[in-house]
Amino acid sequence: MLEIIPSESIMIDLLGQSLYDVWQSLCSAIDERYDMEKTWSSGGRNWICEYKYRKGGKTLCPLYARDDCLGFMIVFGKDERTKFEENRESFSWEVQKIYDDSKTYHDGKWIMFYPDDDSLSADFMKLLAIKRKPNRKR
Repeated sequence: MLEIIPSESIMIDLLGQSLYDVWQSLCSAIDERYDMEKTWSSGGRNWICEYKYRKGGKTLCPLYARDDCLGFMIVFGKDERTKFEENRESFSWEVQKIYDDSKTYHDGKWIMFYPDDDSLSADFMKLLAIKRKPNRKR
């Protein structure tokens, strides 16, 4: 856990205004669709901070921040990978390539995106829906 939750100005200093806007847009889209616990923590050795969406001990996705870099991760288990593969043509070529290039570990396929705009947001929401059905009315 972070001792201090970063303020908007700290996040803007860290990410830059344009990436902070992408961060905010992603969080808003997730918050619209999912009622989740949200926790801040240090981002380990590669990131300054992590903002994680969880429910019932299961992680939906974390967002990561470091100097001028935003990370958005989804971990797919075997069943989720099967669902993605069955519908892969409905995703952009960029998402398909990142998925294909991501390493599969014993606990799942760890897919890290580095969004710099909102162009993949619709795909991100479809990926999250594979992981967990939205639990909020829109």
